[in-house]
Amino acid sequence: MSQKTEPTAPGTSEKRRTWDAQSLALVAVFAALIAASALAPGIPVGSFGVPITLQTLAVALTALVLGASRAAAAVGLYLVLGFAGLPIFSGGRAGLQILAGGSAGYIVAFFVGALVLGALAQLVVRRASTRRRTLWFFLAATAVSVVIVHAFGVLGMMVNLKLSWQAAFVADLAYYPGDILKNVVAALAATAVHRAFPDVLVRRVRRA
Repeated sequence: MSQKTEPTAPGTSEKRRTWDAQSLALVAVFAALIAASALAPGIPVGSFGVPITLQTLAVALTALVLGASRAAAAVGLYLVLGFAGLPIFSGGRAGLQILAGGSAGYIVAFFVGALVLGALAQLVVRRASTRRRTLWFFLAATAVSVVIVHAFGVLGMMVNLKLSWQAAFVADLAYYPGDILKNVVAALAATAVHRAFPDVLVRRVRRA
């Protein structure tokens, strides 16, 4: 039985992309993208030391493009390098001491959020029409932002900054407008990537 690749042909079967040289390269590239996003100066918010940064945009884009396992690997690689001492966290910070600060919850949420959003992205690519992908990508990214990223962020501020639940929740609200805008950008960019490279997330194969 022979096989040939037909990315957009109707009636094709879909297989999950296996780990190969291309996957490893994509993991490295997107880990570098997340690190590069931390170089942009953050916008200070309040007095808690948790600025608005482009990292959440880079993590969302990574998840929407790579899917669960490879996005988690890319974010995991970024975190390991940062914890090991490379100054690739926001503001040029590095080391495990960052987990003692107000942004600890958000940093932990990068990994969990990438895993969950990546899984949702795989579902969208397989089941949603090409026309509606941008909307579904945006909804998935926003849901993950609220349920995981912001929840972890609030918890981190409660634990490390000794804030009450109400105070941490109010402090976290300042990040919602920026996250919504970043999710729009990530959804549009991810849609463009999937349009240009239809098999970047799942490999579609027609059985002849």
